[in-house]
Amino acid sequence: MAVNLDKVKIVVVGDSGVGKSSLVHLICHNEVIQNPSWTIGCSVDVKLHEYREGTPDERSFFLEFWDVGGSNNHRNSRSMFYTSVNGILLVHDLTNRKSLQNLRKWLTEVVRKSTNMPFSESENEYDPEQFAGCSPLPILVIGTKADLTEKVLNMPSSRSRAASLVDDCLADEINIDCHNTKYFAAGSSNAVKLSRFFDKVIKGYLSSQGTPGGSISSFLDRKKLTPQQRPFSPPARTKLLHAD
Repeated sequence: MAVNLDKVKIVVVGDSGVGKSSLVHLICHNEVIQNPSWTIGCSVDVKLHEYREGTPDERSFFLEFWDVGGSNNHRNSRSMFYTSVNGILLVHDLTNRKSLQNLRKWLTEVVRKSTNMPFSESENEYDPEQFAGCSPLPILVIGTKADLTEKVLNMPSSRSRAASLVDDCLADEINIDCHNTKYFAAGSSNAVKLSRFFDKVIKGYLSSQGTPGGSISSFLDRKKLTPQQRPFSPPARTKLLHAD
């Protein structure tokens, strides 16, 4: 029996080399990718998520992760990937402070292209007041290479910069090692934060479809999928390429 599922779009952005592709693979497949390749343009992977799991409103959704290449060479053309965005994963390397600082530019770039939110004339300018208390999209900040950063994480300056961005955007924050599945083990604080972020993304999507508060009671008899109704596997990871 074919079952049509709604899907939401989450863009994954950050500097080149921070581990976005490894992160997406870990989230979608619960396994470590051995030899990740550089992303040119954008790659898309998919995960099945149970919205409001364990409640009467539980419902299955496909989460599309659009892993956008971080090279500055494609900056002018990657805006095509920012349409119809429902959530943002901001990814930085915990051993690279510059990648954390650049998250503000990435956030501004995505929000400028995906919403009607007014911004200052400078395309790269980040103004905290434009985000404080009114983030237009759900955001999760993820720091990678946690296994290498015990000293970095203990530095007040590193903490304060991440905390500032998280507070401005009303976002949550997790730090992980993309080469260790335990960081997203079921029941762990990271897994809970990730699931909560996915629910926020879906709630925003449902609200945009005219379902106040994210309640799904008015939708046409769409319930949790039984094991027999589940797809055998989500769509395969797809690479979307573009040229300048």
